[in-house]
Amino acid sequence: MNSLPSDIDRYSGPAIALHWLIALLIVCGFYIGWIMTDIPGFTPTKLKYFSWHKWIGVTVFVLAVARVLWRATHRAPALQTALPTWQKAAAHLVHGVLYLLMLAIPLSGYLYSSAAGIQVVYLGIVPLPTLIGPDQALKATLRTVHVLLNYTLLALVAMHVLAALKHQFVDRDGLLARMIPLLK
Repeated sequence: MNSLPSDIDRYSGPAIALHWLIALLIVCGFYIGWIMTDIPGFTPTKLKYFSWHKWIGVTVFVLAVARVLWRATHRAPALQTALPTWQKAAAHLVHGVLYLLMLAIPLSGYLYSSAAGIQVVYLGIVPLPTLIGPDQALKATLRTVHVLLNYTLLALVAMHVLAALKHQFVDRDGLLARMIPLLK
């Protein structure tokens, strides 16, 4: 059972803020996406939820780009505990796929809207360019891709959270304190 010294190497403030803001937005976007697809017909409520879902997706995409740029220019904190090679490899793989999904899911949703012939207007103010024209076959494919990517993200986030909890409560190695500064 390892414990970290009081001066553990933590993620930077911007990295922590981006992590938790993106996580919160993803949870909200997934929840709204789940609800909106169960509303029958095209009601004002359903259209409002679709708009919110798209706005969240665009925001996640922009913040994920910022996060990738931040990560590319700032090192991750050094691990203060020895992990087996397979755990390090798994962590790197999962983190890499999470970054990829944070970019691919909003992009697939954006392309899905374009293929459906619906322009995305960010926050109801900024019309975003339509990248592809309406195409019913492509729309169906992109919808499937968007849904599958979201469920893949859900599974990986669950693994990520379970691994963090294992480190905190089973290994007691303080790894979670790198991303939650108030945690000791």
